[in-house]
Amino acid sequence: MPKETFFNLVNEKKERVIEAAIDEFAQRPYHQARITAIADNASIAKGSFYQYFEDKKDLFKYIIELSVNKKLKYINLDMIKNKDKYSFFQLLREVYLSGFRFAKRHPKLLAVASKLANNKELYREIFGEYKDKSSEFFLELLEQGIVEGAIDSKIDPVFVAKMLTNISYTLSDFIYEDGEIDLNNIDESMEIIDKMLYFIENGLKKRD
Repeated sequence: MPKETFFNLVNEKKERVIEAAIDEFAQRPYHQARITAIADNASIAKGSFYQYFEDKKDLFKYIIELSVNKKLKYINLDMIKNKDKYSFFQLLREVYLSGFRFAKRHPKLLAVASKLANNKELYREIFGEYKDKSSEFFLELLEQGIVEGAIDSKIDPVFVAKMLTNISYTLSDFIYEDGEIDLNNIDESMEIIDKMLYFIENGLKKRD
């Protein structure tokens, strides 16, 4: 997390640092991103950077945290707006579609996420810190589905929420397989999502 000195900055200066960091991390893989460039583009001294953050990873994690929170807020608002229109499994599909819509509205954040997804070690480290938040999101959906009768009440919703979180992270290996997402052809990515959703809804057991 940033140091207290960063949070004490006026909003305009904080936003300059954040925007400069997003620009740099969107253009270059994490290990090639330059603190000097971020400081120059934010119009701060390089020495000031270390008054605000421990190091480059500290800043990078903060940018990811801002992005995750912004995306969850967007999806939550989208979900609330649509929850009376769809069944549980249609709504779950809408959650993923909403994620792609968010990415289309925030191409720089998508570029940062794409580069992170291709750095497997850093990806596992950083997103491991958000698993609880993701599980809570899926848990809320599952509990709603149980109340509506769309989900088997015998399931352990906490366990299934954690499983859905892990499945979602695994999907990134397929979605970002070629290093990027073509947001003008979301259908290709949704084919992968639909395979996962079919498995979740129907399971493995063969039915007559």
